Amino acid sequence: MDKLRLQQIANEVRKGIIEGVHSAKAGHPGGSLSAADVFTYLYFEEMNIDPKEPVMEERDRFVLSKGHNAPGFYSVLAQRGFFPVEDLKTLRHTGSYLQGHPDMKHIPGVDMSSGSLGQGISAAVGMALSAKMDNRSYRVYTLLGDGELEEGQVWEAAMFAGHRKLDNLVVIVDNNGLQIDGRIEDVCSPYPIDRKFEAFNFHVIRVADGNDFDQLKAAFDEARNTKGMPTAIVMKTVKGKGVSYMENNVSWHGKAPNDEEYAVAMEELEKAGEALCQR
Repeated sequence: MDKLRLQQIANEVRKGIIEGVHSAKAGHPGGSLSAADVFTYLYFEEMNIDPKEPVMEERDRFVLSKGHNAPGFYSVLAQRGFFPVEDLKTLRHTGSYLQGHPDMKHIPGVDMSSGSLGQGISAAVGMALSAKMDNRSYRVYTLLGDGELEEGQVWEAAMFAGHRKLDNLVVIVDNNGLQIDGRIEDVCSPYPIDRKFEAFNFHVIRVADGNDFDQLKAAFDEARNTKGMPTAIVMKTVKGKGVSYMENNVSWHGKAPNDEEYAVAMEELEKAGEALCQR
């Protein structure tokens, strides 16, 4: 799939994020928007998946370790055809299968329930080990927030993955620089992120702009060709990417836009989509 088409899909993913969070009157738009491009690349280019067979044995696995970014995850699953896009408007509603955090028992395409920070990567490591033990070909991807790296369990999982040489595992860090309480470097700095993963025997790929599809392609191609050790892709992104007033604004970590803010966001995304169609 060409870069322009991926950009168009990512813009639709961003629309779905805003639709869902606005309808729910709650949720986490900032980190969902910063990860919209990597969600799109994973589900439309990188991963071996089939919406018609969401539990096929040889599918690649994905674990959203930063489970509060479910609005972005749900939006890309809907765009990929796992369930109707219209259902995004039921996010967090009573009786909806689209809960505030991913639920593998009720949502097609979700390989692991997540939400308690630090635990998703451990589940992903277990999946990768299982594939190795069973001589299976599938790969495992997990997306972490940079603030999530403050959880000690992350590094226990990394130590295990490096020791076991799980080269079928790709850990992706959405390094947008902000968490719920402010800048990660002020709250409890996890830096240097790259050198920490290297110390746990990971191959580390640094992506200067994780919202750029050319750079994402290069990173995932390099990860696929890495043998004998797991890969960590540390990508710099913009929190709230695509909505002007949300970009790099920590207050949009976990709140929903009101009706006026919703209208502004959707207008911006509509214009961005129109511009892409004219290219």
